[in-house]
Amino acid sequence: MEPKALVKAMVEFSSKTLLLSRRVGSLYERELKEGSRTKVEELQEKVDKHAEENEAWKKEKEEWEVERKRLATWRVRCLDSEEKLKGRIANLEADYNDIKEKHDGLKGELEDLKSCIIQEHINGFQKGVRQAPFFYENIDGNDVSFDVNKDVVDGVLIDEAESSPEGDGEKEALDADAGSNEVVTEGSEQKEA
Repeated sequence: MEPKALVKAMVEFSSKTLLLSRRVGSLYERELKEGSRTKVEELQEKVDKHAEENEAWKKEKEEWEVERKRLATWRVRCLDSEEKLKGRIANLEADYNDIKEKHDGLKGELEDLKSCIIQEHINGFQKGVRQAPFFYENIDGNDVSFDVNKDVVDGVLIDEAESSPEGDGEKEALDADAGSNEVVTEGSEQKEA
């Protein structure tokens, strides 16, 4: 081959190469643009999805924040109520102890008063026994048949322990005392004072 033909072929191939490279370059750019568009669209979908999730998380976070604040205020209220109730319980326990002490004191005082009442009844009975011989001459006040533990039921002198509801219900007459304890109030003479 001749040098002129060689140069001519080189120039021709170089211009064809240039055209071919431009054509390949434009195809490559178009392919990149289309490929990047699809990539951009995919990435944009992911970004949109992430933004939606982020908004949902923000809303949920706000809801949880409101719930946390509400629970915190309830917690404070509960703690305040607990402190108040503990104080009230302590006061009630102190009041209970005071009332219990008063009750125990009153119970002892009641027992003392019962003893005093019983003693006053015994003393009153003894006064009556002492006054009977004074007003009625035929009654002996020192007679052993005058017993505070005996009573007259249906005209018979019986022991109170036998007539109590705790007993067997049978009333036994004391035969020895029945005849000597009849007191006649009508027609008996009184001493003149």
